[in-house]
Amino acid sequence: MRNVFVVCVMVLSLFLVVSPGYSKPLQGGDAAAVVAVVNINQATVTELQRLPDIGQVTAERIVAYRTEKGPFRSSSDLVKVKGIGQKKLEKLKDYIVVE
Repeated sequence: MRNVFVVCVMVLSLFLVVSPGYSKPLQGGDAAAVVAVVNINQATVTELQRLPDIGQVTAERIVAYRTEKGPFRSSSDLVKVKGIGQKKLEKLKDYIVVE
């Protein structure tokens, strides 16, 4: 019984180590789906694609914009990226940070 307890503690500890510091369930979708808060100034294309309504092309545009123009100063700067309007920004605002 003690071995089972030790294994459970180890597995839970592993999840704590590899999981992001903050995550939030997606709204209106599968309750089990979780998206970590993403720093749009450092995220990779793959990380950006985990955001609601962000596909590969838009994620690539975000990275290209950041590379060409420099870091985003605020999350509202995302509307400068083709394919991101005010509606999409509203969906993203709880899942993105600018650091």
